[in-house]
Amino acid sequence: MAPPPESVGFSVDNLERVFRESHAAVFRAAYRVTGNASDAEDALQTVFLRLLKRDAAADAVENMPSFLRRAAVNAALDIVRSRQGIRNIPLDELEPVLAEPAHRRPDRLQASSEIRDWLRGALARLNPRIAQMFALRFFEGKDNPEIARLFNTTPGSVAVTISRTRDRLEKEYRVYQGGEA
Repeated sequence: MAPPPESVGFSVDNLERVFRESHAAVFRAAYRVTGNASDAEDALQTVFLRLLKRDAAADAVENMPSFLRRAAVNAALDIVRSRQGIRNIPLDELEPVLAEPAHRRPDRLQASSEIRDWLRGALARLNPRIAQMFALRFFEGKDNPEIARLFNTTPGSVAVTISRTRDRLEKEYRVYQGGEA
């Protein structure tokens, strides 16, 4: 039986093709998490170096675009954590900020930038699995069933995790702004 069309087992031969087809999407996913082109480039390199080092006997990747986006988010979160010297400290969500366009008046642009910086730090403190789910949902626009498939769980579990994370991040953000939790 032939593997699915997006299924790929890695070798040096097909890595170049995968890179050409996917590097822009990997960069964008990493950039949304890091907010920094240099860090996104580092994440991009990390993702493809990990693919190159991947054990030839490992299972084939069933959905390459989703696999690479998840790998990019994970690598970007690792970079943000390392830059901030942060360990895994549980937190949770902040959806309205992500939906707001950044191209506003200068005062709104500054506020948006500060919120995004705060959110990046908050994501870096999350459990990696939770941070990945959150980033895939709100930065990459993936739906709960697709995230569930990537994490081998149920869409309901993803929905609960993301909802709790969003509620927690909103509380953390209110505290950060000097309000009450």
